[in-house]
Amino acid sequence: MNMKHLISLSLFALHSSLFTCPAGAQEWTARQCMQYAVEHNTQVKRAALELDNYEANKLSAIGRFLPSVDANVGMQYNFGRAIDPETNGYTDVSTFYNGYSASASLPIFDGFSRLHALKAAKASVLMGRNALRRQQDQSALNVLQAFCNVAYYEGLVRMATEKVEETTLLLKQVRVLEEVGRKSAADVAQVESQQAEADYELTRQQNLLASALLELKKEMNYPLADSLRLTIDEITAREARDYGSSATSRNLVPELQEAYHSTQVSLYEWRQARASLLPALSLGAGLSTTYYKTLHSQTAASFSDQMKNNMGEYIAATLSIPLFNRLQTITSIRRAKNNYRIAREAYEEKQLELEKLSREALQDLNGYLKQTEQMEKKVEADSLAYQLTRRQFEEGLSTAIDLHTTSSQLLNSKATLLQCRLMAMLKHELVRYYNGEQIWTE
Repeated sequence: MNMKHLISLSLFALHSSLFTCPAGAQEWTARQCMQYAVEHNTQVKRAALELDNYEANKLSAIGRFLPSVDANVGMQYNFGRAIDPETNGYTDVSTFYNGYSASASLPIFDGFSRLHALKAAKASVLMGRNALRRQQDQSALNVLQAFCNVAYYEGLVRMATEKVEETTLLLKQVRVLEEVGRKSAADVAQVESQQAEADYELTRQQNLLASALLELKKEMNYPLADSLRLTIDEITAREARDYGSSATSRNLVPELQEAYHSTQVSLYEWRQARASLLPALSLGAGLSTTYYKTLHSQTAASFSDQMKNNMGEYIAATLSIPLFNRLQTITSIRRAKNNYRIAREAYEEKQLELEKLSREALQDLNGYLKQTEQMEKKVEADSLAYQLTRRQFEEGLSTAIDLHTTSSQLLNSKATLLQCRLMAMLKHELVRYYNGEQIWTE
């Protein structure tokens, strides 16, 4: 029996809406619920903002390869004793001083520190993208789990409703049989007890369904006060696929990709720290000019003449050789190296964890498929046993206790069958996820 046929049979009874809502209202499939959660989940939004920060850091790393240009304008009033810029002697007259300067600098060599910083920033962006994808997938999986819970309790509510209708009809039959003398008052009392139990169970399952629906809305970040109508048509139409345990496809899982790029970030940060041991060379150039005037004096040269005559230019080359900085560079390199080793260990641990989870999901899927086939046979047998016991009860060949026992057994079998089918659907999506597929899109 392939997956499509199995899930179609398993969820055939769940096409009814979970809660009443206005005619024409949208029916949400599991895929639509997951997509809504991915778009509105707060943790996904935070991961998107963190990715934007990584992209900003990458832009900053690119900018470090460009020259820096500065321009300065200064103005100064001197009162009392000061230095005369024309004679370099002391004077006690009030003066006005105005200076202008522009400079540019360009690092030529820094031990490849900027290059390693850029590579680390690029790896951080890839890490952020996979972190976003991981959070999206986790949100989708949480919604799928909540969706299956709602579908399960909706199925139990439907079964409980059928049980109430059945016991109500049986109670009427027993009362009629009591009137004609074929049933005793004790039989009527036992059936009345079964009806009360069915009413209680219906109320309990309705409360559990309401709680499950609230949990689904919370996982989706959906308005709790709004109605939500669900359907499983989209799930039943999915084709069966053959999923193996290929390590190549599992390498596409965002969790593993995130751990890998985290390792790359640590590696480039380690190399960047080691670059601090190498000398750095930079070039610079600039120009400056000033305007000077003694207050209350008419002998100062014009502004344009002073700007031209006081103009100065320079070109500079700076070589910085690290000698001793109180062991700060050595300790930074040591910490960066340890961080890289920690990231490597985390990556290997994540590989082993995903390998285990992938195999478990595949084993669980196969197990639930086999359990579903077995429970289908059991439900068929329990249904036949219940029908025979009920006919015997109507003919006086069995007691109400026997009828209650077979009825409860049938109800439990149906509930277990529904649970196995829903778990098979959930594990099917988990296997797809561990094989690198994006489960919350078409």
